[in-house]
Amino acid sequence: MAVLCSTSVTEHLARGILALTAIVLAIVFWPNIWTTTLLLSAAVILMRGCPTCWTLGLIETVWGKFRKSKDKITN
Repeated sequence: MAVLCSTSVTEHLARGILALTAIVLAIVFWPNIWTTTLLLSAAVILMRGCPTCWTLGLIETVWGKFRKSKDKITN
């Protein structure tokens, strides 16, 4: 399994939604540096890097599920 992908597409999308929520809250709490830093750190951890890393992980997760279902059909 690749480094950036999750065990399920649902899990990966949930992590993305939580990361997006953390980013929006960081913008709302912008004047408070500690809250903003905490929220942005949480977003980076949830995305396992940057938004591009999260997107590549989503692609890897979907591709992995597609390959597993294709293997079940052919076997």
